[in-house]
Amino acid sequence: MNIISLFDDHVRQQPDKPFLRYAGRTYTYAQVDDLSRRAATVLIQHGVGTGDRFALMCLNTPGFMIAMLGAWRIGAAVVPINHKLQAPEVDYILSHARVKLALFDGALAPVVERLTHSVHRLGTESELPGHPSFDALLEHAAAFDGPPPADESIAEVLYTSGTTGRPKGCLHSHRSACHAGETAVRAASMEQNERTLIAMPLWHSSPLNNWMLGTLYVGGTIVLLREYHPEAFLRTVQDERVTLYFGAPVSYLLPLQMGLNVADFDLGSVRAWIYGGGPIGAETARRLMNAYRSERFYQMFGMTETGPAGTVLYPEEQIAKAGSIGRVTTPGAEMKIIGKDGREAKAGEVGEIWLRCSSLMQRYLDAPDATAEAIVDGWYRSGDLVRVDEDGYLFVVDRSKDMIVTGGENVYSKEVEDVLIEHPAVRDVAVVGRPHPEWGETVVAFIVPNPDATVDRDAINAWLAPRLAKYKIPREYLVRESLPRTPTGKLTKASLRACEAWDPL
Repeated sequence: MNIISLFDDHVRQQPDKPFLRYAGRTYTYAQVDDLSRRAATVLIQHGVGTGDRFALMCLNTPGFMIAMLGAWRIGAAVVPINHKLQAPEVDYILSHARVKLALFDGALAPVVERLTHSVHRLGTESELPGHPSFDALLEHAAAFDGPPPADESIAEVLYTSGTTGRPKGCLHSHRSACHAGETAVRAASMEQNERTLIAMPLWHSSPLNNWMLGTLYVGGTIVLLREYHPEAFLRTVQDERVTLYFGAPVSYLLPLQMGLNVADFDLGSVRAWIYGGGPIGAETARRLMNAYRSERFYQMFGMTETGPAGTVLYPEEQIAKAGSIGRVTTPGAEMKIIGKDGREAKAGEVGEIWLRCSSLMQRYLDAPDATAEAIVDGWYRSGDLVRVDEDGYLFVVDRSKDMIVTGGENVYSKEVEDVLIEHPAVRDVAVVGRPHPEWGETVVAFIVPNPDATVDRDAINAWLAPRLAKYKIPREYLVRESLPRTPTGKLTKASLRACEAWDPL
């Protein structure tokens, strides 16, 4: 099973069916087929071949999707890059992945201009000063005609942060990516008439593999929104008669916080409202069900390494087991909860989620030790610690890798700490997540200042702005004389998370 063979099957069976809707324009399966073959030629002309890596740092656009399909056609792997990252973060990924060519959205020119990596660049959607336009090159390119890639060839290098503070590249084959799509199809009972709204960034593993590839798997239609905005989200659902939407919990809450009357929009076409990035409480679940006039809410929990694949909390469980990530694994996955003693955890006990699934990555790029630590006898050790209740439902209690999930975005504390410690006012620092009713968690930094230094929140944030993506920048700073550490010098973050004396700057 590979992505291109799957796509080509639908082109043959339903060439005139809409594959993509974007800004009022329709792209049929046949049209996207032609454009993707032209894109393949453009990439070949710019030195990309089988086994090479092609980076894409774009907002949600047709060019993003067409370029990905073009890369897959020639057996290249795509490296989607978070468009919120700053230049040093992007430089690291381009270098680590040994990227041959990169496509950038023209709106990101200010970041692109600060890159030091010498990768060849193309622009899309709007002008990228000094670099060729991918969209213009498509118009004159001939259609590539070649065989589909091998099922086990690498299709994606998906970056996810690790405890070292440096992102790790998860290598997914065509087969594992397709299985991630199949996982979503089976979990949400997707059908051929699906109209899936993708408003969350496509560089995220779930919008990409679960929902884009899941929709492709059934031969449905993708409705693409360049960027999420609360009113545009609701209007698009209404106007495009969307049947399925996936987003972080905050994407459902923002329209309510902005004072929009959801009842003003006809959302009756939606049969599945799906969220991920963290569980929600019973009060929030009731609020969303009332506002969206639907009880068809699902939660899906998974990891980039697994496709994603993980667990599902179904509509009938949303209130009764609010706060849980579910007990049933996504189709095609096996799960066990392993305690510190190596035994499977029982009711009331805490253990780590281990997953085995057909959508599991092959390995981390150039990180054999990290791969060996993460994958044991075919099982992926998630690092997520959960408590098992008497009915077998799982409740996340901690993340052994110190990951903070804020608004659906993953923030790793070590990465933020490594940047903050370089600030001249900072002598020591610890970053943790503080529970937040709408964003899941918010990033908080505990700082020990250098002698005679002044810790000014606005000044530090201004200093961080060109160094970290906005969502990684702490929202609160707390000054301390010292930080709790073990005798070996390791931070004891549990005591910081439990701190009752929150007195931020």
